[in-house]
Amino acid sequence: MVGAGIAGLTAAGLLAREGLRVELLEAHHQSGGCAGTFRRGPYVFDVGATQVAGLEDGGIHQRLFRHLNVTMPAAEPLDPGCVVDLADGRAPVRIQRDPERWRQERQRQFPGSERFWRLCEAIHQANWAFAAREPVLPPRSWWDLGQLLGALGIGNLLSGPLTTASIADLQNLCGCGGDQRLRRFLDLQLRLYSQEPAQRTAALYGATVLSMVQEPLGLWHLQGSMQALAEALEQGLAQAGGHLRLRHRVTRLEQAATGGGWRIHGEAPGRPGFVIEAGEVVMTLPPQSLPALLGSQLPSGYRRRLEQLPEPSGALVFYGAIERSRLPPECPSHLQLDWHEPGPLFVSISQEGDGRAPAGQATVIASVFTPARPWFASEEPDYQDRKQSAMAAIQAGLKQLLQLGPEPWIHQELATPRGFAGWTGRPWGWVGGLGQHPLRFGPFGLASRTPIPGLWLCGDSIHPGEGTAGVSLSALMACRQLLQRRGRKLRIDGAASQT
Repeated sequence: MVGAGIAGLTAAGLLAREGLRVELLEAHHQSGGCAGTFRRGPYVFDVGATQVAGLEDGGIHQRLFRHLNVTMPAAEPLDPGCVVDLADGRAPVRIQRDPERWRQERQRQFPGSERFWRLCEAIHQANWAFAAREPVLPPRSWWDLGQLLGALGIGNLLSGPLTTASIADLQNLCGCGGDQRLRRFLDLQLRLYSQEPAQRTAALYGATVLSMVQEPLGLWHLQGSMQALAEALEQGLAQAGGHLRLRHRVTRLEQAATGGGWRIHGEAPGRPGFVIEAGEVVMTLPPQSLPALLGSQLPSGYRRRLEQLPEPSGALVFYGAIERSRLPPECPSHLQLDWHEPGPLFVSISQEGDGRAPAGQATVIASVFTPARPWFASEEPDYQDRKQSAMAAIQAGLKQLLQLGPEPWIHQELATPRGFAGWTGRPWGWVGGLGQHPLRFGPFGLASRTPIPGLWLCGDSIHPGEGTAGVSLSALMACRQLLQRRGRKLRIDGAASQT
């Protein structure tokens, strides 16, 4: 297995528990990928992801931890899940955890939009029941198709005509398409989870994203750091007899000339030019990495499809530390600001006693999406100038959002796509998947079952998409397919019965 982010750790743990011999190779010195952490003196910073879904009863992470027989990390539900400042002089939108309080909030903020929200909720309920029956999307075999058809319910059939629709289409359908303030809110929220605005986010995906904060689901804040999620999955992998090999960078995948299987070539400290033989490979790196890893072994048609995939976004992320007394009273843990330059900010603030900062202090993380490639085009002096300008612009946004005075930062630094490329090993430092456009979501997406026998994909480019819950579901789907090819079934607690 290649890549020990959350998807890779999940898939490795599941397959090891089924008795397969599993070697999980990770180029970095720790697991977690974009959901990992790093330290600066007394401060612990979450690298990318700062919140978790799927820890509720019946959620994907809760089910996985129970299946792997490991203790679920300590976490608290976020309430509000996020506070969104549209920078229009009006009160920010508080996305409440309680469904009734959220209904009242959205009616105050976006009068005349209730039909839209009720339609999203109906789609979400159908989606959630569908996901619980563990479909395979997109199907690439008769077995895949059987799993998909067996998961369909009446709600999915009714929402089927919306398969190619966007969230903006739903807004228009419900008579509130002219509400530009609602559209700005939707654009900000959806960009976080789909890398696309409302006009380009699949309705069947976005409807669930917009419902994730409310009970009985929720977004969660982990105690300690996001690394706790990876550490729990590491424990499950070790208990099941699997092996995690850190600082093992894969450089080439080679199909064995005879007898099937694979030879994985790579580099590691003390093991230059290592080669590992494997019957099958599960890869969690962006699929755009396959041409370089497979070379001429990649089928020409599949190569063309990969070359036509849209490029994911990069990110600029400000990591700061501050005296907690400088923050507004009862400051929420997660905020958004519709900011002009370098773009809308998503801000995460540590909680007192959560292990990320000393008592009386807080870490502040502010991220913004950015095209990745341009950050690699500059010579070092120009790059550093651009980096400093971006950090100053983000700090200006934070000053407005958090009502900060002059020089509040105890610690400050900025990561660019260059830094993420080094940290994650992803091409150009990409931080997300393919984006949940209607023509790339669900049945139109990239399959976990590749046209190359014995090569499987999972992660944020594979259904159902981004976030720790999404990549874990993609890992479960790939493992079910891999095991079925061996004549075996995989079930984890809480799953609906399977054919």
